[in-house]
Amino acid sequence: MDIIIQGLKEGLMLVWSMDPKIIQITLVSLQVSLSALLIAACLGIPLGAALALKEVPGRRLFLNITYTFMGLPPVLAGLIVYLVLTTRGPLGQFQLLFTPTAMICAQILLAFPIICGLTARTVMAQRQEVYDTAVTLGASRRQAAWAIIRESRMGIIAALTTALGRLVAEVGAVMLVGGNIEGSTRVLTTSIVLETRMGEDSRAIGIGIILLVISFSIIVLINLLEKRSFKNDAGIQIT
Repeated sequence: MDIIIQGLKEGLMLVWSMDPKIIQITLVSLQVSLSALLIAACLGIPLGAALALKEVPGRRLFLNITYTFMGLPPVLAGLIVYLVLTTRGPLGQFQLLFTPTAMICAQILLAFPIICGLTARTVMAQRQEVYDTAVTLGASRRQAAWAIIRESRMGIIAALTTALGRLVAEVGAVMLVGGNIEGSTRVLTTSIVLETRMGEDSRAIGIGIILLVISFSIIVLINLLEKRSFKNDAGIQIT
């Protein structure tokens, strides 16, 4: 127990000292995860909404595959990207392996099914009730579709935060395709693994504290967005 308490003290001191290496690692982590989230969102939200609103051939099969990939093991996602980007792979000529770009690709593979699948479920849950109400009020099909998406926005935001939470905490895929290279592809999670193996428990705890702060910030963000959404819908001040 004393070891844990001492590690926590030293870890907090490390965070308070604003160690340049830890700051750099934190920035790389956020850059990779936020970039992957943005790209996955740009692809997953429109596709998920479209699949929920339109009956197209193969729709159910695609959704089932998407739901399956929502639980894709990170190390398997990393392996897929590794095989594509390795020198013997189809994109090996671009020499992207062990770069932040490779890490972003692996995280897109993890985030896309979550965003697409949860968006589709959220929109389908709202579809019939909102569509009937909108049409009754004289809305066109396009206006009704937009109303459904608007009513689904909190579920979509929840999908984004769920995906971001997974990306920030992910270690297997980024270690496999990034290589945990200092100053380039080392992120918070891979740093914890490295510092623990080296016996630097205080540094590992300090980095873990940063991860907890980031996770807590994500929860605070979604709560603020929910509060603002309810305020806009109700037209009253929520306290």
